[in-house]
Amino acid sequence: MTTKLCYSVLVISIFSFFSPTLSSSVASNGLDSWCNKTPYPEPCKYFMNQNPNHFLYPKHKSEFRKLATELAMQRALTAQSHNKWLGSKCRNEKEKAAWADCLKLYENTIIQLNQTLDPNTKCTDYDVQTWLSTALTNLETCRSGFVELGVSDFMLPLMANNVSKLICNTLALNNGSSAALPQTYKDGFPNWVTAGDRKLLQSSSPAVNLVVAQDGSGNHRTIKEALDEAAKRSGTGRFVIRIKSGIYRENLEIGNKMKNIMLVGDGMRTTIITGSRSVGGGSTTFNSATVAVTGEGFIARGITFRNTAGPENHQAVALRSGSDLSVFYRCGFEGYQDTLYVHSQRQFYKECYIYGTVDFIFGNAAVVLQNCMIYARRPMDKQKNVVTAQGRTDPNQNTGISIHNSRVMAAPDLQPVLNSFKTYLGRPWKEYSRTVFLQTYLDSLVDPAGWLEWDGDFALNTLYYGEYKNMGPAASTGGRVKWGGYRVITSAAEASQFTVANFIAGRSWLPATEVPFTSGL
Repeated sequence: MTTKLCYSVLVISIFSFFSPTLSSSVASNGLDSWCNKTPYPEPCKYFMNQNPNHFLYPKHKSEFRKLATELAMQRALTAQSHNKWLGSKCRNEKEKAAWADCLKLYENTIIQLNQTLDPNTKCTDYDVQTWLSTALTNLETCRSGFVELGVSDFMLPLMANNVSKLICNTLALNNGSSAALPQTYKDGFPNWVTAGDRKLLQSSSPAVNLVVAQDGSGNHRTIKEALDEAAKRSGTGRFVIRIKSGIYRENLEIGNKMKNIMLVGDGMRTTIITGSRSVGGGSTTFNSATVAVTGEGFIARGITFRNTAGPENHQAVALRSGSDLSVFYRCGFEGYQDTLYVHSQRQFYKECYIYGTVDFIFGNAAVVLQNCMIYARRPMDKQKNVVTAQGRTDPNQNTGISIHNSRVMAAPDLQPVLNSFKTYLGRPWKEYSRTVFLQTYLDSLVDPAGWLEWDGDFALNTLYYGEYKNMGPAASTGGRVKWGGYRVITSAAEASQFTVANFIAGRSWLPATEVPFTSGL
């Protein structure tokens, strides 16, 4: 894939690069015709015409795309300053919890838009589509926090702005140039994993920067202390923290500035990070995570991430990743509803164990899970188990959940009562939900229909759910749902769009992590 300089501009000091001598009426009419080609022409016209000295008539689509991204950035910065002011208007703890998430999410959206505009960032169109997809996902997550805590009546209208629509416009303009090209693999990992990271992932005793041990035999007794020290390092080279065996009761956040952190446990059975935040306990889903990571290039190996809130507390996340180019190797994820939140960006999971009940692998990342063991647990009475709930809200987002060469099984607590609970592969959380199961073993727990509605006929024609060459007692597609968006994939070419190579552009970044991966089918 050819590397291009992204649309060049420095963020807040936005300068016009077309002659200001064009009359504003000509500029306005010209801009209107460009805006008419976007999914949301009205906010595009309105805000561009409000600032005619900057948003002058572009001659080419690439110039207009840059202007549209600048406009989204301008409005995001305005919205963020408005949102900060709203903090004092929160009437209760639930509003404050949802508002606090939104501040973080808007800040991250501004980072994503900045990456696409910064002339010093060398990136491909596929990178740009990933970052724009993340920017949009962040704003949807902000909105849903108010809804799930039941406080959307007062604050949410005050936060209403057109940033989401403007980002949808940039996604549509960038789409078409963002097709992922075939990738290559090395030692079973996509190419985006560097040779050094591959060595770290596969080495029995990688060189470490810090050791965490509860018995005092390391540099720190808590993981948070080690992360705080890592945050003070100069540069953003790979920083490895070994976490010795133990149960660590910590809620951890590895933020945007903490890039290339690697946590190495002594094995998923012995190194466990655990917490119990939940929506039932007053948290948002987003903030319920035992471990949350947004810093780019995060790697974890040989660790279990656990949330012990239990099924009765509803959404309770063990791990949330919005880390671009993040890798989880031989890790465990244990919870009930919403165990693994693959929130956004490009992610890869290899030889992991995931336990849960309702929507327990969910989010809007571009994610591949390969050679993983997926275990449905016993849910609450009258609940159904659903493995995935994918959250794509825009058809131009390059996101989805791809489960490849894995196994879907019943956990020990579900096996004796298998006939009392139904289990499904997925349901459409958002309108363009996209999930595929490729060459995966489906045990008898999976219902013959395969997939479950979210709410009546919502998204049944706009979703994309595919199955390709699965095996096992529940692999027969004869009794599957008859939705417009469901498909039995028969073509290897179609299935290969969702492999590590193509779906997460794995060949360009996974080799460095030294995690083995299979590039194609």
